[in-house]
Amino acid sequence: MSTRFPFTAVVGMDDLRLALLLNAVSPAVGGVLVRGEKGTAKSTAVRALAELLPDVPVVAGCRFSCDPAAPDPGCPDGPHGDGGADARAARMVELPVGASEDRLVGSLDIEKALADGVKAFEPGLLAAAHRGILYVDEVNLLSDHLIDHLLDAAAMGASHVEREGVSVRHAARFLLVGTMNPEEGELRPQLLDRFGLTVEVAASRDPQERVEVVRRRLAFEDDPVGFAGRWAGEEAALRERIVAARGLLPRVVLGDGALLQIAATCAAFEVDGMRADIVMARTATALAAWAGRDEVTSEDVRQAALLALPHRRRRNPFDAPGIDEEKLDETLERFKGDETGPEDDPDPDPGPDGPGDGGPGGGVPPQGGEGPAPEAEGVPEEASGPEADGVPEEAGPSPAPAPRGAAGERAAVKAAEPFRTRMLSVPGLGEGAAGRRSRARTEHGRTTGATRPRGALTKLHLSATVRAAAPHQRARGRSGAGLVVRRDDLRQAVREGREGNLVLFLVDASGSMAARKRMGAVKGAVLSLLLDAYQRRDKVGLITFRGRGAELALPPTSSVDAAAARLEELPTGGRTPLSAGLLKAHDVLRVERLRDPSRRPLLVVVTDGRATGGGPDPVGLAARAARLHAADGTASVVVDCEAGPVRLGLAGSLARDLGGTAVTLDELRADAIAGLVRETQVNRSVRRAA
Repeated sequence: MSTRFPFTAVVGMDDLRLALLLNAVSPAVGGVLVRGEKGTAKSTAVRALAELLPDVPVVAGCRFSCDPAAPDPGCPDGPHGDGGADARAARMVELPVGASEDRLVGSLDIEKALADGVKAFEPGLLAAAHRGILYVDEVNLLSDHLIDHLLDAAAMGASHVEREGVSVRHAARFLLVGTMNPEEGELRPQLLDRFGLTVEVAASRDPQERVEVVRRRLAFEDDPVGFAGRWAGEEAALRERIVAARGLLPRVVLGDGALLQIAATCAAFEVDGMRADIVMARTATALAAWAGRDEVTSEDVRQAALLALPHRRRRNPFDAPGIDEEKLDETLERFKGDETGPEDDPDPDPGPDGPGDGGPGGGVPPQGGEGPAPEAEGVPEEASGPEADGVPEEAGPSPAPAPRGAAGERAAVKAAEPFRTRMLSVPGLGEGAAGRRSRARTEHGRTTGATRPRGALTKLHLSATVRAAAPHQRARGRSGAGLVVRRDDLRQAVREGREGNLVLFLVDASGSMAARKRMGAVKGAVLSLLLDAYQRRDKVGLITFRGRGAELALPPTSSVDAAAARLEELPTGGRTPLSAGLLKAHDVLRVERLRDPSRRPLLVVVTDGRATGGGPDPVGLAARAARLHAADGTASVVVDCEAGPVRLGLAGSLARDLGGTAVTLDELRADAIAGLVRETQVNRSVRRAA
């Protein structure tokens, strides 16, 4: 049996340790989401927590960990009589990112269920995690259907397995702990809200602290048992403190003053629903019990807000999680009532290592991105850059150029307000990762047919199975009412749903796109498409071209907000090497097809179609580069950004070379498409009436 790194030996990470310990004291807090860069000991701290939890009493022989004091009346292994009780260590069950649905919720032997009417159920990870910890590393990379099961179990405290009319239910109440690297994508809001607390972790910048981290890690790897033994005393003391805090928890008083501060704080930060208020109340109560007090104070409410609200105040996927501590303090002071608790307690929250150690810091530090950065004042709007492309734009006086960085480069401009976009999809039927964009064969969706199962049966097609078994009933000696079913008769349901795609954005950042109003509108359109990609579970990549070449600004990733950040910083200026951008996109897609052949790409080219750089015949080079994508069968859409009274129609020509379609910025809006449909319907009605 492997020895885990001791919890008390973790250096720093005060907020993380406190959040985990509060859940150990009060599992009703609802779990922890740990966000941070790679290599910050997130998993180490979570795995070490299981060693600190008290033993769990269970019904002897029950596979679902029923409590002897209150066994589950619907337990599949029940009913439980006086079969005795056992005590076992609290479990920490890890859910792999690539786990199957059967591994998570359990599997049912369909053959026995149909032929014999026997519920032969093999428990899954949700059953194993009951009354323990369910740990999901890289939780943001979980498949949608697994997230759905987690949401259901977390909401109801039970797991249901339904297979063609055969139903099994068992209790599944667990402490949900997830870790994630935000660079790899964000969580769905529904699952994000299921985590009671969240903490941000980052590697220390203090050289002495980093030295201590390395020293302890090397010592543990050299002698795990000896290292754990040196920390056994601290581990035992912390375990005793958890037990004491659990005993004190029912006696902690949450006064009306503290409750008013909680409600006022949640209202001030405009969090959705009432779950935040409940989580804050439970967290503040656990904080008081952890500190050895029997009444909640304002400091407990403040610390609870720093742990429970940052991930709930995001208004859209591109907002950075965080909380304005100055606003928090103002709200708490405004609604501060008469507190009977010790306000000048010298150590209201001594932290996870015991009194006097300084304890954890003041929660989650304020994050960047609390709103759009103010635009620089005094920067005039730019013209579209005829000196860069040699093609006249709208008539009018030429304003003074904006400040530049490198030669021919203009400062980045702010994106316009995003909007809901029309549906862009890849034609045909794919087999990629589950998502919400293009048609695909998936494990979930509407049933379109049946086939013989390859490997384990997951989705039974009942009528096809019955039709396969029916002709053989006499030969199999059927004499009763039951159907004699063999494994060869079983048929797997073929289902059609939606898949996520790789949406590769190719954005023209040349001088012809550099007018402030125009580039702001272009960025707003790309931001809108990024928001659509987030909602449809796509991977995204970003390539820009200007000046003398193209740049891969963001390799394909699931982090849509990272693409939005790169887009916001995008400078413009110079000539238009359209061919270089198309060739760079071709190389990126070629590599991605090798990495993930089942994920189909969608190339979105955002340009006015002009080509003024990249060789002696820029227009011909661009056309030849576009035809490479057409030859590969890459689905493509050209967003035509051309403006002004004189339109050259170059984006339409590019779309034809790509074998794709072209849409204008106005046509990209979903409401514009809906208006066009309504107008067409009205015109048809008028013609019929005439």
